[in-house]
Amino acid sequence: MKRLRHLRICLLYIVVCSVVAGVVYAGSAQAAVQNPQSGSVGVEGTIPTVAPTQAATITTPTGGQVFTRLPITVNGICPKGLLVKIFANNVFVGSTTCENGSYSIQIDLFGGRNDLVARVFDALDQAGPDSNVVTVTFNDAQFNASGAPLLSLTSNYAQRGANPGEILAWPIILSGGTGPYALSVEWGDHKAADLISQRFTGTIDLKHIYDSAGVYTVTIKATDTNGLVAFLQVVAVANGAVTSSATTDNSAKPGAQKVSIMWAPAALSLLAIPISFWLGRRYELASLRKHLQ
Repeated sequence: MKRLRHLRICLLYIVVCSVVAGVVYAGSAQAAVQNPQSGSVGVEGTIPTVAPTQAATITTPTGGQVFTRLPITVNGICPKGLLVKIFANNVFVGSTTCENGSYSIQIDLFGGRNDLVARVFDALDQAGPDSNVVTVTFNDAQFNASGAPLLSLTSNYAQRGANPGEILAWPIILSGGTGPYALSVEWGDHKAADLISQRFTGTIDLKHIYDSAGVYTVTIKATDTNGLVAFLQVVAVANGAVTSSATTDNSAKPGAQKVSIMWAPAALSLLAIPISFWLGRRYELASLRKHLQ
């Protein structure tokens, strides 16, 4: 009977040690890969890819159209997932993302002739081929009765990004018209539009904070003292994976350590418990038969 008790104790000791070893190993392995670590060096690089080979198209407006009101809407076909920039007389006038193989964007025109071209850009800002050229005319004689220079909004950036919770700064250029000016900025995240009063033309730094990751359409509207209006549509990116709801997983926080259990050895160890008792019972019966004989 003493040998039986010793056998059972040894088997249970092995089982407990296996479970504990599995848990400790998993915890140490997880903690070992926490980054960044003290004294570690981060390396960042860009892998070059082939520039887009498929051009966007402009389907509307059509060549020869004459407009007397702004903005106008430009529609077309494009390679899915790329950034579409619209140029009038080779000047950037707006951008949007290609969704489901098509795009739609509102733009301003220059007085007189406008040669419209759409260009697609990938994530590395590599340009694809130009679209077809559509020539339209904007007759601003009736629209700009004040005789002041046509009001215009533009930017050196078609797309800018920032991390959620951080400030996204966007410089835009206001020109023409007669001051003072009123600007309205809709950032595309359902927050109230920013209202800005501006006395003079020039570069204006717009700022916004996005709460969650995503790609947003930003619409900027400027109005001068005579009622002239200018529009600019661009694309803002809040970095990170887009999710439908916020997460409270502590593993996403810096320095958090996640301890998991290695279920394979634990399961085998638990399976060994009834086996050990079965072996012990069998040994006990064999011993009893031996004594009876």
